Amino acid sequence: MNINKTIYVFIDASNLWQAQKSKGRFLDYQQLFEHIKRQFRLNKVKVFYYTAYPAEGTRRYSLDAKHKFFTFLKKGLKFEVVKKELKRISIVDEFGESIQEKGNMDVEMTIDAVHFFQNYDIAIFFTGDSDFLALVSYLRRRGKKVYIFSSKNNISQELRTGADGYFEILDLGEHIWGKALQHRKSKGI
Repeated sequence: MNINKTIYVFIDASNLWQAQKSKGRFLDYQQLFEHIKRQFRLNKVKVFYYTAYPAEGTRRYSLDAKHKFFTFLKKGLKFEVVKKELKRISIVDEFGESIQEKGNMDVEMTIDAVHFFQNYDIAIFFTGDSDFLALVSYLRRRGKKVYIFSSKNNISQELRTGADGYFEILDLGEHIWGKALQHRKSKGI
């Protein structure tokens, strides 16, 4: 590949979280970023990280660590962090009342991929959602190379085969994986 080309990376955090749970380890985002630069032999890489987070007071634990992580991605790794609070929806069904949380970032990712179209030559998406096939097809028809990174248990067949290439994140190598996931200790009620 030509070193003068530019890659934009669009990360769906919830998709990567599924891969991390499957692996049992956190991703080392700095190593992942370096891996992408080596894989595509490029120096010009811009990374967008899309995530939704719980509202204050909706968890039994502090959200400070999550916000510190976002700051690290933004200031330490120079990622563009696009975040929003999870939407809380009241659901009433045959089992009673419950709260469902939604934080889908597909629209934000799509808007950015189209908005910044002139700025990159290659788009990499960390997602497995078949809804992105329309975007992938749109970009490819307009001359962009598009690659998908996801995990085998979280990728649609249409998306996996609809891009210029697919990379199984669980098989990228141990160097991109950090510390082991640990469950939070539950606090008494």
